[in-house]
Amino acid sequence: MSLPRTPLAVVFDMDGLLCDTEVVYRDAMIAVAAENGHDMPLSLFQSMIGLPGPAGDQKVLDHYGPDFPVEDFKNRVMAHVDIICAAGVALKAGVIELLDHLDEQRLPRAIATSSSHRAVQSHLGHSGIIPRFNTVVARGDYVLGKPNPDPFLTAAARLGVAPQDCLALEDSHNGVRAASSAGMMTIMVPDLLDPTQEMEDLCVRIARDLHEVEALIRASR
Repeated sequence: MSLPRTPLAVVFDMDGLLCDTEVVYRDAMIAVAAENGHDMPLSLFQSMIGLPGPAGDQKVLDHYGPDFPVEDFKNRVMAHVDIICAAGVALKAGVIELLDHLDEQRLPRAIATSSSHRAVQSHLGHSGIIPRFNTVVARGDYVLGKPNPDPFLTAAARLGVAPQDCLALEDSHNGVRAASSAGMMTIMVPDLLDPTQEMEDLCVRIARDLHEVEALIRASR
């Protein structure tokens, strides 16, 4: 199966797609919840994947109740995450090879993430790949976060490429919904969430890794 159109730009999610940070957040949230005497169901964490911070906070409050100290919880989670990220977080398989191919083809690319610019530096700074992107769209750069299309539409506008000519790469359900609703060709590369029938319907492909994505882009040109 090939892509429906030759992509003129590529828009990447970050956590769980470029770097192996979703598992870091999962383990930190479970640990901090346990320190407070709470159990964090895996389903709660999974429902937060791909969402911007405030939407994730609301999921926590909906589960534990309005009196739950969400700000303290969030700060302690970030302290755990920062310790791990300071040592460097692994890039996902195929990232460097895909970026090398995009360089060869002179294809512009962007990051569109629900995380903050601070998190982008924390998660990717050690890898040295941030300068390889034409632009980084992070929380604060758009009005409505994923699953709304705003992050991807902002990325397309900054790249100067029509959304329908962009290839979006995502690992989360909320991210796929956002990219698809922006009108982009969307590939899901699953990380902690399995693809559902909805994801199959919204995506042009479910890829096992970024090596497969690179092969698809090569075949489309």
